[in-house]
Amino acid sequence: MRKNRKSFLNPVFFISASVILALVIIGAVNPTGFQSVATRLFDFTTQNFGWFYLLSVFVFVIFLIGVSISKYGKMRLGPKNSKPEFGFFPWIGMLFSTGFGSGLVFWGVAEPMSHFFDTPFPGLEPQTEEAARVAMGYAFFNWGISQWSVFALVGLVIAYLQFRKGKDGLISTAVKPVVGNNPLAATSINSLAVIATVMGVATSLGLGIMQMSGGLSSVFGLPDGVWMQIIIAFAMLLVYLGSSISGVNRGMKWLSTINLSFCLILLVFVFLAGPTVFILETFVLGLGDYLTNFVGYSLRLTPYTGDNWVTEWTIFYWAWAISWSPFVGAFVARVSRGRTIRQYIFGVLVTSPAIACIWIAVFGGTSLYSDLRNGTMIAEAVDNDLAVALFETFGTLPLSTITSLMAIILIFTFLVTSADSATYILGSMTSRGSLNPSLITKFIWGGLITAIAVVLLVAGGLEALQTASLTSALPFVVIIIILMISFIKILQREEKDKTKG
Repeated sequence: MRKNRKSFLNPVFFISASVILALVIIGAVNPTGFQSVATRLFDFTTQNFGWFYLLSVFVFVIFLIGVSISKYGKMRLGPKNSKPEFGFFPWIGMLFSTGFGSGLVFWGVAEPMSHFFDTPFPGLEPQTEEAARVAMGYAFFNWGISQWSVFALVGLVIAYLQFRKGKDGLISTAVKPVVGNNPLAATSINSLAVIATVMGVATSLGLGIMQMSGGLSSVFGLPDGVWMQIIIAFAMLLVYLGSSISGVNRGMKWLSTINLSFCLILLVFVFLAGPTVFILETFVLGLGDYLTNFVGYSLRLTPYTGDNWVTEWTIFYWAWAISWSPFVGAFVARVSRGRTIRQYIFGVLVTSPAIACIWIAVFGGTSLYSDLRNGTMIAEAVDNDLAVALFETFGTLPLSTITSLMAIILIFTFLVTSADSATYILGSMTSRGSLNPSLITKFIWGGLITAIAVVLLVAGGLEALQTASLTSALPFVVIIIILMISFIKILQREEKDKTKG
């Protein structure tokens, strides 16, 4: 009981929970007004700070590559002779499930088909072979190392301090070398981290709930609407609160392994049942286009034409990643104890994006082939309803009912693992960095995350979800930049201590 009371008396818990609860109440009472304000915030953020998101994420990538190949790459995230707590397969499974598993299942077909139907460049004719090629290369870019660099950077600093230096995993602790030991600044930073995390996680949950609702409607003919989404959200809440009781080493580990196994089964099936050679060629060509255009895409803006495509896609993705980087970063740190900095960066920055690109090549490539060669018009269906993209693809393959059902289960378990790990991290962040936050604290955050996701869905669906990520990410991208500078100071200090010793 004393532990629970301490959590509630923590100003970070009180401030962040109050803000989220207020948003839930306002959104529930006045969804129209909530949507109107959200739209204005979206326009203000994208018009004035899109360049800031792009430049910041590009710098994060360069910084992490530099750290990995430097002499610091051999340092362990833990004591000198420590070994990884989790094996490689469960570790990658947890990274993938928590980082963007549910998001990738949603966008793996929806994104390339959206780019195929509405191309990234004004002069490019839609639904042509060239449009298909650009769509695949851009999808690789949006789900590649840039998005993961945000998670990797936050997680690296937290893991270094938590496991090598024996400090707590709070963002405020990580930025002390820059901002100093100021209690007000620490409370503000930690509260912003919690609020950003809730909004980022709510975006992912909302997307997954939309896709599950669309899948149940497509496969079983169930009604697709707000009430179905609320039922799914409530069922998910019950399951992940039950899972959170068992802890990271049991529930999360097994659910993540199941997720990755289901992903591999569906991946192999579509790869073999679909246009195998076309998929392989699409992957190789898409990878080449990704690497060739990496710098150009990373810094692409359209000030001369006023086109909003980059805002709606790349900038949204970067903001989404930034907004829930406190959660993903902290969780990635939690499961990466004992690995070297080089192993950590390679696993987070290369292995996970590689899985994402393979997924997009298999599922997106199958859809593109079907439209180009068989005239199935999946792109039109996706343009009408993004949530049915994956299921439209399964409809062109054998055993479509079975694979669609597996996909629905996979989406649900991805949502559960994301929410489960989010409640753990939020509990930790609002319990002064405790690695064992109380169940009641996790339950409260589970309820608030679900509530804000439902409010966003009711208030405006996809647009409201995008707005939540974009606006909550703005203050936190500044904090991540401070985090990066702080980590440089920490490494330099350790080097000086070694020299003196």
